[in-house]
Parts: sequence; structure tokens; C-alpha cells
Amino acid sequence: MSAIDHERRRRARQMAEARWAFRFHLPIYLIVNAALVIIWLLTGPSNFPWPVFPIFFWGIGVFAHYMAAYHNPGGGWLDRETERILKEDEGKS
Repeated sequence: MSAIDHERRRRARQMAEARWAFRFHLPIYLIVNAALVIIWLLTGPSNFPWPVFPIFFWGIGVFAHYMAAYHNPGGGWLDRETERILKEDEGKS
């Protein structure tokens, strides 16, 4: 197996692990925030709706996790740049 194949396999493994982790992160986010909303409702919904803060800020983290796991920004560019650098190195030797 060449070094390039090994690197591609390593990156594919990292992406698979990120997707696997996201599949646990999202349900935990939903369950915990549903519980927080229920607690807020049981303690009097006329109070300040404090669950919006964890829903919003944790939601940003969940969205970032989703984007990293399923929409690898710059992934194509990284492949092209790697190939370009490898070709430059081959030309110098």
C-alpha cells in the first residue's frame, strides 16, 4: 500500500469516526434539551425561558459537528494541493 493510499484511508477513517460521533451527539442534544424544556414547563412557563440558551449555544456546536462530519470544507482543495505538492517533489528529484 502506497503512502498516498495510506493517507486516504486514514482520512476516510477520521471522517467515518466523526460521522459515528455525530450520530450520538445529536440524540443526546435533543434528549437533554427536551428535558430542560420539560423542567422549565414544570417550574412555571411564565418564568424566563432559560432553556433557549443551551438550545442555542449547544446547537451551534451540534451544527459545527455536523458540518465537520458531513461537509468537509476544503476537502477537495486539500486533495488537489497534496497532489500538486507531490508532483512538484517528483519533478525536483
